[in-house]
Amino acid sequence: MTQTTTKTVLVTGASSGIGEATARRLAADGHRVFLGARRTDRLEALVEEITKEGGSADFRRLDVTDAADVRAFVQAARAAFGRVDVLVNNAGVMPLSPLEALRTDEWDRMIDVNVRGVLHGIAAVLPMMREQGGGHVVNVASVGAHEVVPTAAVYCATKFAVRALSEGLRQESAGDIRVTLVSPGVTESELADHIGDAEAREAMKARRAVALPASAIADAIAYAVAQPPEVDVNEIVVRPAASAQ
Repeated sequence: MTQTTTKTVLVTGASSGIGEATARRLAADGHRVFLGARRTDRLEALVEEITKEGGSADFRRLDVTDAADVRAFVQAARAAFGRVDVLVNNAGVMPLSPLEALRTDEWDRMIDVNVRGVLHGIAAVLPMMREQGGGHVVNVASVGAHEVVPTAAVYCATKFAVRALSEGLRQESAGDIRVTLVSPGVTESELADHIGDAEAREAMKARRAVALPASAIADAIAYAVAQPPEVDVNEIVVRPAASAQ
């Protein structure tokens, strides 16, 4: 049984990849979507497309590394749609490299976006969801939250952190706020395009030969969101069938 009630869903990192696919899928399911990312030209075009197709959508520029900006994003969503039912913490970066490359600026960026960005999102919606009497936080992690591979130590560390935060929030919110961790395997996105390390970039090219479409992850998120209030889908791992990792 699934829940068909219209919800207000906030999606971070919505300008491309999994975030964009999730926005399209949830809008098609009848939900109101409020989209955030730094590239507002893409958000504006996406909102226009969703609206033309009969969906309900709006957007605001968002930098998830800025706690005040995340709070303003959440407040803008409530002003636009009256409430906040679901937050999809999707924004993330993946500049892979061996530790010995010492790309410390990239390490800092991954920690800021992948960990602090998730915490900023949780902090912004938690009081509102408590006040409403419920809500749903969906954190997009990675199979890197479950395993570590060469060149991905820091990236995996950030995703292990997201997994731990999700489980902690679930335990502290039992019966009140639902929490879902979605861990995609290799998926079509722009993340790999920003890998500066040559070794890591070549390794990722090989793995992307069997990449899932972003819509596959959007479908998993939509499944978790659609469950009735008494059902909390805690973890979903989605891998290409042809992938060993």
